[in-house]
Amino acid sequence: MSVVPADVLPGSALAVEEPAACAAELGPRARLWPSLAAVYRAQLSRARVARIPLLFVATFQSVGIMILMRGVVDDGAEAQAVVAGSSVLVVAFVALNLLAQYFGQLRASGGLDHYATLPVPPAAVVLGAAGAYASFTVPGTVVTAVFGCVLFGLPMAHLWILMAVIPLAGAALAGLGAALGLLAPRPEMATLLGQLGMSAALLLGVLPADRMPEVVRFTRDLLPSTYGVEAFARTFGPHPDWAFVLGDLAVCGVVGVVSLAVATWAYRRAAVR
Repeated sequence: MSVVPADVLPGSALAVEEPAACAAELGPRARLWPSLAAVYRAQLSRARVARIPLLFVATFQSVGIMILMRGVVDDGAEAQAVVAGSSVLVVAFVALNLLAQYFGQLRASGGLDHYATLPVPPAAVVLGAAGAYASFTVPGTVVTAVFGCVLFGLPMAHLWILMAVIPLAGAALAGLGAALGLLAPRPEMATLLGQLGMSAALLLGVLPADRMPEVVRFTRDLLPSTYGVEAFARTFGPHPDWAFVLGDLAVCGVVGVVSLAVATWAYRRAAVR
């Protein structure tokens, strides 16, 4: 008496199914916000130790600039411009300069291939890295602003505006830095572009605008960090014009959205090459 497997019988319930029915279905596509949170936490954990010394350098640099400018500028509007520009310079150093270097090195070393294999949207990679780098600017910016107010005798009643200036200016500068790093043909060029961007934020943001030539003022208006500086500087007056403050912050927000969109496009362009 021979034994026949039940799954080979024509009428059996265990008959072999069609290959198409047995094909495994793909998992759901990763959503943006959970992917963004995961990339942000990973970037924050990796960069926490390496970036803290650089953040100290950025803060020390801004504080040193204010000390040097203390004997040059007068009180009033010029002092407000110096303190606001030095505070936003910390954001520019980290969000623009360091992020351009990071993406430039990531592209040159093939690190983009790792992110390309992950089931995360390209926007999550760019936004997560930009948000992590911008987060490092918060302590240095606050310390610089408080020190500047004490040094120049400015009121600190409206320092809470930094809660809006840091993320909005940080988004605009981080998007610009990421785009520079991803579009640069070599990591050395990405480093150079990041340094030039930070130098522009230093020269055009810290120095009072009234002492600049008309051509330089026009160039200053093209820099995203300028509007964060203007928004912060306006709050030092006895009666701030909040309409202008909100207008400057709105410009920072719009530039941030555009620059991050360009950085996302640059990431996709670099990842498929």
